[in-house]
Amino acid sequence: MNNWSEGYVADIGYTYGYYPELNPLRMRLALLYSGLVCPEVRNACELGFGQGISVAAHAAASPVQWHGTDFNPEQAGLAQELARASGAAAQLHDASFAEFCARQDLPDFDFIGLHGIWTWVNDGNREVIVDFIRRKLKVGGVVYLSQNTLPGWSTLAPVRRLMTDHVATAVAPGESPAGRIDAALAFVDKVLATQPAFQAAHADVLQRVAALKTLDKSYLAHEYFNQAWQPMYFSELAAWMARAKLAHACSARYLDHIEALNLAPAQHALLGQIADPTLRQTVRDFMVNQQFRKDYWIKGARRLTPFEQSAQLREQRVVLTAHRPDITLQVNGITGEANLNPTIYAPLLDALADHRPRTLGELEQDLAKRQISFAQLAQAVMVLVGQGRLEPAAAKGEAQQARQRTDALNQHLTRRACGSADITTLASPLTGGGLTVLRASQLFLLARAQGQDDPQAWARFAWNILSAQGQTLMKDGKPLHTAADNIAQLTVQAQAFAEKQLPLLKALQVA
Repeated sequence: MNNWSEGYVADIGYTYGYYPELNPLRMRLALLYSGLVCPEVRNACELGFGQGISVAAHAAASPVQWHGTDFNPEQAGLAQELARASGAAAQLHDASFAEFCARQDLPDFDFIGLHGIWTWVNDGNREVIVDFIRRKLKVGGVVYLSQNTLPGWSTLAPVRRLMTDHVATAVAPGESPAGRIDAALAFVDKVLATQPAFQAAHADVLQRVAALKTLDKSYLAHEYFNQAWQPMYFSELAAWMARAKLAHACSARYLDHIEALNLAPAQHALLGQIADPTLRQTVRDFMVNQQFRKDYWIKGARRLTPFEQSAQLREQRVVLTAHRPDITLQVNGITGEANLNPTIYAPLLDALADHRPRTLGELEQDLAKRQISFAQLAQAVMVLVGQGRLEPAAAKGEAQQARQRTDALNQHLTRRACGSADITTLASPLTGGGLTVLRASQLFLLARAQGQDDPQAWARFAWNILSAQGQTLMKDGKPLHTAADNIAQLTVQAQAFAEKQLPLLKALQVA
């Protein structure tokens, strides 16, 4: 293990995910719904940005000045490449947390984000992070932090220890990362095949180990095989955050704000009797068996009056980011699947079906004849954002200012898709962040940008790129062998793209 990595997995790259919770527009709506004053974000920082997909998208798609670091130089290099491609003035480094946080040229920040960092670094780095937040986060500023949580990890934490101990003692030092992971999983299978008492006490362990085998090995390497790995109870995390003068603001998971989706009536009633906010969150994690938390923390929380909250919510813009006919009126919560009230959700979705941004105040007026209260409207918006159907939209003028940068970034990413399927995110100046666009759709966009204007031409363009690299498509779980079959399948995908996704991407100023 290289010394610079401090025990963190560095011989296999991190995944290329986009994390919307790091988008300040997402943070703003969550805080408003919770009745809290939200800062205007001018300067933001992401600590441990991984491959840099989120920070690059946010730097391109908004007026926010982003800074950040990731100690892995390969990952920092990609992040810098993406920032350069967009023309965003993001300041991205490959320094350790200790080096970066000691810099004297950093501004004070309105927003600091850490996704997938806290659990996987040692206490020395946690000390550095907390001190940095204490010194550099402005009063009223917000921190986004995600972490592995107890008691949800009570089953897999011992399994994880079996795997890391096996790698440390029984796997050849020169084995590849994928080989180490396969050997560790096979060893766990052997242990569980003996039907240990642990398995009897944790009825879901076989199911959860089986699920591990379906996950991307890059994710498994970073999630399970770092030397430092410490899930925490919420009360432990709160004690760390208190040292930086932070208080818990709200969950960054929008569906967590709708307690009926997550708690039984008796559980909700008991939580309502707990005055201490830290104990209340710790008990809630016990009730839902929370495994992974995503939270916003605030330095100096101030509550809005009910009048201020409703007025600011009415000014909040949202935009539909899914194809309206494909949206079903169901939602999954901890308590199971629930049906959404069609008298509220159907007219709301219909009002947004043209993918033009609307304020909640405008929607309230549009739906006035439907006898939908503003509280019902606001809750429905939270649910739909939580499902990935809606996104908070930027203020008028901001999208126009960012459009040149997002166009440049998206052109770079679609060209990159010619040789790789790893990045499935494009940037929208309207949402201030990223949207999922798979490789085939990116290739169709590239063909369209080069003047080809029909789905059949897009399909042939994509096939020429794929076939030159010896790649083929799958259909019904089987590979397609002939050029004709591959082009036919790509044509079906291109036609669906033209009918459903392209109008949406145009409206969101991605295409």
